Amino acid sequence: MMKIMMSESNQTWYETLLTRTQLTNEKVNQAVKDILDNVKKDKDAAVKRYTYAFDGALLPSLRVTEEEINEAYLNVDAQLIRNLKYAKSNIEDYHQKQSSQDFVIERKGVRLGQRTRAIETVGIYVPGGTAAYPSTVLMNAIPAKMAGVKRIIMVTPPSRDGKINPNILVAAHLVGIDAIYKVGGAQAIGALAYGTEEIPKVNKIVGPGNIYVAVAKKMVMGDVGIDMIAGPSEVLIIADETANSREVASDLMAQAEHDVLAASILITTSSDLAQRVQDDINTLSMKLRRRDIIQKAMDQYGAIVIVKSLDEAIAIANQIAPEHLEIMTKNPEEVFDKIEHAGSVFLGRFTPEPVGDYVAGPNHTLPTSGTATFASPLSVYDFVKRTSYISYTKEALYEASSYVIGLADAEGLDAHACAIKVRFDEDKR
Repeated sequence: MMKIMMSESNQTWYETLLTRTQLTNEKVNQAVKDILDNVKKDKDAAVKRYTYAFDGALLPSLRVTEEEINEAYLNVDAQLIRNLKYAKSNIEDYHQKQSSQDFVIERKGVRLGQRTRAIETVGIYVPGGTAAYPSTVLMNAIPAKMAGVKRIIMVTPPSRDGKINPNILVAAHLVGIDAIYKVGGAQAIGALAYGTEEIPKVNKIVGPGNIYVAVAKKMVMGDVGIDMIAGPSEVLIIADETANSREVASDLMAQAEHDVLAASILITTSSDLAQRVQDDINTLSMKLRRRDIIQKAMDQYGAIVIVKSLDEAIAIANQIAPEHLEIMTKNPEEVFDKIEHAGSVFLGRFTPEPVGDYVAGPNHTLPTSGTATFASPLSVYDFVKRTSYISYTKEALYEASSYVIGLADAEGLDAHACAIKVRFDEDKR
């Protein structure tokens, strides 16, 4: 049952919310380090060994074949393919607006600018098993395609029979993934980071995963780029007395069904709504297939916080900086104007968070665990690198020379100053 509390008594719960995502488990860290070391040393042999140990699949080859992709289409409902194409179109339309612009600044004798180029090779991690989400394929691959990434590699864990979820394969084919490999967990991250005989080394790794994947991404950061270290999912709803309790309850449960570590939080100015939402959760959850996961998540990290005003609700929301923020108030735009930190915001009763998960267009790979205070949703910008460039004429450098030499002298860097002076010594010869 979700806890109902007054705002002044929420500090302990808030600390619990933050610590649920700390990657400080020593056993996990050591296990991941060992896996990465072995993959770096033994390459495919290590990857196949871990795939058999953890997934029960004995694989002669790691790469998904064209025949397997064709077979997947035979096992996927035609309506799902239409749904994926609808979502793909909306996601492409949104991310197309994020095209990175080159620019040039010119002043007397000086030309400065920025040039963008796509990252050459990107690896996408897609969870498997009960968390096999084709929407994750779309959300990670489409912005990479929009950015112009030349080669996109996907890794995802196989089932015991060595097969990949057909929904995942069809989604990957629809967005133009270049190669798919049957490997998951920390060993997949190691293969992408260091390269093996079959799996090429990539420049950047994106995509969500369990704690082993998250720790592995953290450990290889620097050898390759990563998008973010994502924690368990979370939603925070700000609601007043005008909100519909069944709708609020349903949205909270939609987040809780992801994971027993998922956080579902309601902050409301109405004690009556708080009680009705709790009652509706208890009633509605009994009809859902993942009710056990929902109930565990709600018991551990669910909360209904009653506040005295919307301004207080906004202050708490900005402190938490949630991954998903729903605003279900009489005037949601007014509340939104005061929100400083959130991964993605959903305005009004007819914009539930699941529409963002699937078809709205903005990316559903979002900063979690308070990182929205400094991080942003996955976007085209994550798949390009920016290079600055500088061009000075002789006259422009001479005009700037005394300033550069003065700053170099102040920092005790004689060679810096010399690099300027030497270019004008010839005039004195």
